[in-house]
Amino acid sequence: MRTPTGMVRVMQTVILCGGKGTRAYPHTVDVPKPLLEVAGRPVLEHLLEIYAAQGFTDFLLAAGYKAEMIEEFAQTCDPSWKIDVVDTGLETNTGGRVQRIADRVDDDFFLTYADGLGNVDLAALRDFHRDHPGAATLTTVALPSQYGTLEVDDEGRVSQFREKPRLHDHVINAGFFVLDSRVFDVWPDPGEDFERDVLPALGAIDELYALRHHGFWKSMDTYKDAKDLSELCTADGPPWLEEPGLAI
Repeated sequence: MRTPTGMVRVMQTVILCGGKGTRAYPHTVDVPKPLLEVAGRPVLEHLLEIYAAQGFTDFLLAAGYKAEMIEEFAQTCDPSWKIDVVDTGLETNTGGRVQRIADRVDDDFFLTYADGLGNVDLAALRDFHRDHPGAATLTTVALPSQYGTLEVDDEGRVSQFREKPRLHDHVINAGFFVLDSRVFDVWPDPGEDFERDVLPALGAIDELYALRHHGFWKSMDTYKDAKDLSELCTADGPPWLEEPGLAI
């Protein structure tokens, strides 16, 4: 698609930035979760860089809790990026925030949370979405175990320890989406919770597809996660800016 001026349209990215970040309490009392720092910079800035590094620099930030701080942050970002901030309400849930920006999005658009980082191949995700008939695509990753696992033989002998492995037989939602604007035509009522209401409803009517991501991914649910992500930032750069989809 092209803009009226003949310039190629940069696909829009919607980022859900409005939650209160209760699992990161008390660090989110004064700062919204998207602005918690990873290696000295807001996690939201790292997320924007993932998209910008792959050529996607048109952002819509769906704010809520401490929206004025998200607005102030946006004004400090790379001036070559287009960033709009929309206050979608203090108590609005994830699905409701998406609904409230329905009149601001293009025919198809990226959607993600403000607390997950990964070297997702965004062009491949977009192309996969455009090649199937569904209204929505999500990215999956192998389930990261929070515990170490053991391999034990039939006699009870322990042969191997694995420290917090990825369980490749089980996949979870990694939070990198592509949606068509027509998704709002099949949106469940009321559809306030994107994860519990909307995604299952789309799956039930064959409108939801999934693409497996085999590279780096980690969510920032707690303050400890922010510290863990900070430790991954080395002199060679963070793993979420490595070549997209690099197998691990």
